[in-house]
Amino acid sequence: MTRVSEIMQTMEYGPSVEDSAAARDWLAARGTFGHFIDGDFTDPAETFETRDPATGDLLAHVAQGGPDDVAAAVAAARRAQPGWAALTGHARARFLYALARHVQKRERFLSVLETLDNGKPIREARDIDVPLVARHFYHHAGWAELRDAQFPGHAPLGVCGQIIPWNFPLLMLAWKIAPALAAGNTVVLKPAEYTPLTALAFAEICREIGLPKGVVNIVTGDGATGAALVAAEVDKIAFTGSTEVGRGIATALAGTGRKLTLELGGKSPFVVMEDADLDAAVEGVVDGIWFNQGQVCCAGSRILVAESVAERFEALMRARMARLRVGPPLDKSTDIGAIVDPVQKDRILSICRAATDAGAELVGGEAQEGCFIAPGYLRDIAPANPGMEQEIFGPIATLSTFRTADEAVELANNTRYGLAASVWSESATVATDLAARIKAGVVWINAANLFDAAAPFGGCRESGYGREGGAAGMLDYLAAPAVEAAPETAPTRPDAVTGAEAPGSGGIDRTAKLYYGGAQKRPDGGAMYAVPGGLAPLGGRKDIRNAVEAATKAGKWAAMGGHARAQVLYYIAENLAVRADEFAARSGRAEVDAAIARAFHYAAWADKLDGRTVAAKPGHLVTVIPEPYGVIGIACPNAQPLAGFLSLVLPAIAMGNAVVAIPAQDDPLAVTDLYQVFDTSDLPGGVVNIVTGARADLAPTLAAHEVVAAYWHGGGADDLAVVDRAASGNLKPVWAVPSRDWTGPDAQGEVFLHRAVRSKTIWLPYGALPAGSGSAAY
Repeated sequence: MTRVSEIMQTMEYGPSVEDSAAARDWLAARGTFGHFIDGDFTDPAETFETRDPATGDLLAHVAQGGPDDVAAAVAAARRAQPGWAALTGHARARFLYALARHVQKRERFLSVLETLDNGKPIREARDIDVPLVARHFYHHAGWAELRDAQFPGHAPLGVCGQIIPWNFPLLMLAWKIAPALAAGNTVVLKPAEYTPLTALAFAEICREIGLPKGVVNIVTGDGATGAALVAAEVDKIAFTGSTEVGRGIATALAGTGRKLTLELGGKSPFVVMEDADLDAAVEGVVDGIWFNQGQVCCAGSRILVAESVAERFEALMRARMARLRVGPPLDKSTDIGAIVDPVQKDRILSICRAATDAGAELVGGEAQEGCFIAPGYLRDIAPANPGMEQEIFGPIATLSTFRTADEAVELANNTRYGLAASVWSESATVATDLAARIKAGVVWINAANLFDAAAPFGGCRESGYGREGGAAGMLDYLAAPAVEAAPETAPTRPDAVTGAEAPGSGGIDRTAKLYYGGAQKRPDGGAMYAVPGGLAPLGGRKDIRNAVEAATKAGKWAAMGGHARAQVLYYIAENLAVRADEFAARSGRAEVDAAIARAFHYAAWADKLDGRTVAAKPGHLVTVIPEPYGVIGIACPNAQPLAGFLSLVLPAIAMGNAVVAIPAQDDPLAVTDLYQVFDTSDLPGGVVNIVTGARADLAPTLAAHEVVAAYWHGGGADDLAVVDRAASGNLKPVWAVPSRDWTGPDAQGEVFLHRAVRSKTIWLPYGALPAGSGSAAY
């Protein structure tokens, strides 16, 4: 028998296994689980097994959902939605509050069940996941109460289909269900095939609190079940999972007009500057990568260390890695639990083999018996190595070095993903500078993997779009205020061939040019086409390429700040007013007056759309910044070509974006002379770029361009499916802008501004923090 004195010498942990009897009794009592539809569990026809990844033991048989099951769940949600939406905000808040309280009452049971099903250490499920689940329902109970006051004119979307992964089964459920219910929607949720059990336990909680039937429906199954849900008649799909599947969903929903939120893969940078607290940074690696088996999409798996401190950092990291305990997930002393399934284990090991075959050295990372892999990292790894490019999704990081801050930013951004980042420096100036320059939806400073219901979470580039959490997350579950549709027809103008004039045309006959980079350009090949009033350039693929290239060089526009941009927009309004009669002769007085008003309106907003500091975890300044996309592609409406063009272009540039715009195909000459207004208003070259021509040819090319970060499709959905499919290639958000009277009040406002930015959440610790507060475990 080991003596106490010996234990004091070795400081080895003894076993401290959490009792799983209650969870196992619950599983045994139910045996086989059906779907949860319309407030009751169904009798399953076909089932699949779910097993404990740590032991391989069978936990339960769970129903395999098919199209009929999904259709029944959607129908139940559709029947329940009007009644749920008709409840007062206070009434919905009471239900969400009850969900939070019941989760808290069952914290221990849910933690054990999550560990059994997922393989993560009980400490993570108990101390992080389940408390955050309760936090999300509490937080969104508040949003349910405040929805109408905080989001005036907005309405619930209807029925939301939600598909969640296996890495945070219960927490991902809360992230999606809580805001959907708070907004007045009903849901059909499909949990991951590997980890359905806590979702089914949550279904029982919904029944216990008396949640109206059909408000929450849960259909279990594999990828085919998820595909059936995507194909079903739902009003929104919220998906968390792989980039490849997310791209497929975006393609499948092309042209449907359904709202889509995608939270996809990541290969997040973990940047350690030379002045960083290296011991703290090593703990950040442990918290951010190894404690959760690396099965977190935002894990800082690409460690980038300043060359001057790399040797010491690596020595500290190796020593810490050697002390981590890999073992039974229910043991409270375990640091690293089981990989969720043998398939995932094999995938991790295959990427490691490919990385070492390409020249990297694997330190640690040994495969162990069962679904276990020891923590490790790949060193001496080139930027093009498979281990650096692919999301490993396991307890394996990469380690490389840099010499300057600029090189650190370049390496951090050298990825197709943009989900999260972690920056370590004792200098607030250095840390916040890097946080601003790294392309990611969330940046933690001197911390890793911190989450809160008040802090929006989501990515950019191939990490997806849309946000979960906070006000931004609520907006993604609400429909914008309705607008009165207007016919999408071009006004009568003089015919370029016959010369016949329309009243008020002025008899103008002109030949226009393309405009990009702050100068007029001849079209590719010199092609022209006849439009009322003259000839317009027939732009092509090369012209789109040149215009986007010019837009990318206008980066200083965003750096000017809101006040400076406002000055330019005021100048545009002033110079447009000076030439009002000239533009009115071509477009009519109403459009010109509206265009001038738009310029004044968005000049006023340029420095007013504030970020916010949210009340998240104590000791952290959590700032949500409205960040411009960069380059936005815009296909403008055919009707009211001048007012429609400026109603879309001005809010985009007011927020710091550059735009490539396709003006009204049938009457582009109404805007081609705007280049003179822009030039005399000190608008930097490349901020606004105009390519005229056939919308059917130009719009898909613009939507598909890799550099274009967002795309607005104005004035009708005639070719929306084509541009949606084009945009899905690199997962950019597409906004189908409804037709409206572009001279009226519905053609301006915050709706346009919110579409011109995405939220970037930055976590900055401050003050004297409690021990461990820089980690996910706090």
